[in-house]
Amino acid sequence: MIVEDSQVVREFLRLIIARDPRLEVVEVVRSGEEALALIPQVKPDVISLDIRLPGMNGLEVTKRVMAEHPTPIVVVSSDVEDEELKISMNSLRAGALAVVQKPVGLSHSEYDRLAESLCTKLFIMSQVRVIRQRYSPLSGPVVAAPPLAAVARSLTATPQALGIVASTGGPSAVVRVLSDLPPDFPAPIILVQHITPGFVQGFVSWLNDVLPDLEVVQATHGAILKPGVVYVAPAESHTVYAAGGRLLLTNDPMLSGQKPSGTMLFRSMSKALGADGVGVILTGMGEDGAIGLHEMFLAGATTIAEHESTAVVNGMPGSAVRMGAASAVLPLPDIGPRLAALFQPRSPSTP
Repeated sequence: MIVEDSQVVREFLRLIIARDPRLEVVEVVRSGEEALALIPQVKPDVISLDIRLPGMNGLEVTKRVMAEHPTPIVVVSSDVEDEELKISMNSLRAGALAVVQKPVGLSHSEYDRLAESLCTKLFIMSQVRVIRQRYSPLSGPVVAAPPLAAVARSLTATPQALGIVASTGGPSAVVRVLSDLPPDFPAPIILVQHITPGFVQGFVSWLNDVLPDLEVVQATHGAILKPGVVYVAPAESHTVYAAGGRLLLTNDPMLSGQKPSGTMLFRSMSKALGADGVGVILTGMGEDGAIGLHEMFLAGATTIAEHESTAVVNGMPGSAVRMGAASAVLPLPDIGPRLAALFQPRSPSTP
């Protein structure tokens, strides 16, 4: 289903999608209200959703769809204004699976790339089986969490760095984890979130808005890591942790189909930090990050995978669990508090 108020863009999107043999346009509507009325009859596998709509905007539509007719949503944004970026990011938090840049005209040099990106994203997300949330965002589902001693591989000293990797469904999960950390968090946080390149800086700005107690920046080559700062991996470069508490950006090939790659980050942390790092893998399709998390586990680090009961897509955390990479498997609401406890300053004499 295409939800787009501009007739010109509606027909343009219909043309792009109709050319892809993997996809079929089953309905085209101009407003969120029309979409909500037709979804029960049409039952689309995936929705292409514009952000600026007459009446309800894309964020409100996302909230209603996920509450009433859970369906994979791909937000299509022109990425031109701060307000549009904010609505796009909040839509991800409300349950949309991805945000992509609106395709440009046929004569534009970026047309083929953006059109292919849109169709591929729609096809992949159509395979995700989203469900209505059946647990409170504050309490989470009832899943027994292991005691702290069962999670920490070494409590003789405070860990030196935290790495987090997420993909599909990640923005909302990342915000939940980071919002549960104290404002004086004593270590740097390196985040690899798979997101469309044009939206990385908007994602960073949005995180700063919704996480007022933490400073969020885009990672830069050679940056000296500071406690309590969240470093977001930029698009189309790998972000790795180097000895001496520095970040390096590399142009190595994709790994597990991703660039930046979570495995590249975790692998570098295992080599530079050994048991003094902590790795967390959250919701996402595929298996990026799982191998690197396993390498951290073998190096003695504390490693946490999101439990399948809260993961929007259990691909990445599920892969980590199956290969024995996680020293703990926790539902999303328990991860932030567990990290806060793990990074609580302690001395070697602390029991």
